[in-house]
Amino acid sequence: MRWFVKLATSSAVMAALLWWTDPVIVANQLRGADARWLFAALASLTLLTALMAWRWQHVAQAFDIRISFTQAWREYYIAQLANMALPGGVVGDVGRAYRIRRQGDLVRAAQSVAAERLIGQISIFALMAAGFSCALMIPGGAAWPVWTWLAIAAYCIAMCGAVVFARGTSASARFMRLTLVLLKAPRMIGLALVITALLIFSFYACARATQTVIPLADLATLVPLILCAMLIPLSVGGLGWREGAAAALFPLIGASPGAGIAAGIAYGAVMLLAALPAVLLALKPTQTHPIPHTSKMDVL
Repeated sequence: MRWFVKLATSSAVMAALLWWTDPVIVANQLRGADARWLFAALASLTLLTALMAWRWQHVAQAFDIRISFTQAWREYYIAQLANMALPGGVVGDVGRAYRIRRQGDLVRAAQSVAAERLIGQISIFALMAAGFSCALMIPGGAAWPVWTWLAIAAYCIAMCGAVVFARGTSASARFMRLTLVLLKAPRMIGLALVITALLIFSFYACARATQTVIPLADLATLVPLILCAMLIPLSVGGLGWREGAAAALFPLIGASPGAGIAAGIAYGAVMLLAALPAVLLALKPTQTHPIPHTSKMDVL
């Protein structure tokens, strides 16, 4: 029943968006999509999956969960497809934590998954905060509405709260403290920069494919806001909310709402295509091999 509600919500939001805009324009932009840019987005998302799996492998080691890159890569692919196909966007993550529990225990496996996801979200929010800070100082950019600044302020407050919370002695505080330590590690910073850049580029490429050029000055602000809309749990794979955010924000760069919807649909389709190897990986029997012990300091 819950799955049906979320699917119905995504469908209703998409229907409302198409009613609000001109569906013919959206269809024409999708029909004339440039395959070269779509392929670039697909390649970017494919590399992105490998890098995120590598990041998770190192995060898991910090929680004394030793998995090979091959296993992390396989589990990440399966989790991505499940997250897109099932409501809520976390079913796949729950599954990968459950499947690697034998490498340690379920609690630490779940913590490794949660920490990796949290590091990813903090990274993209940090980029967005930096982008909006630059927008304040550099004139001539998009005229951002007040609610965007409120969102950035809320992010800064949340980060300060996380730092204060991490000073506690509870299990949750220790988890947050280790996550923040991981976030400051040079390897994690490098991975975060590359992963975030690939994530931004993949949406940019889908927008280019559907005849919209997002100005470079707005990439660090516009795209993260659109992608963050996919985190709304009342959807299937972010469908509807992603397109709605794009439709609302694209006019700020001189594009039509329909162009935003087309870019969002193209991005969702490429994401699904990029995750399809998970079907083959799920059918392939798993083989586990002993992983050399790695200390937490080696990970950092």
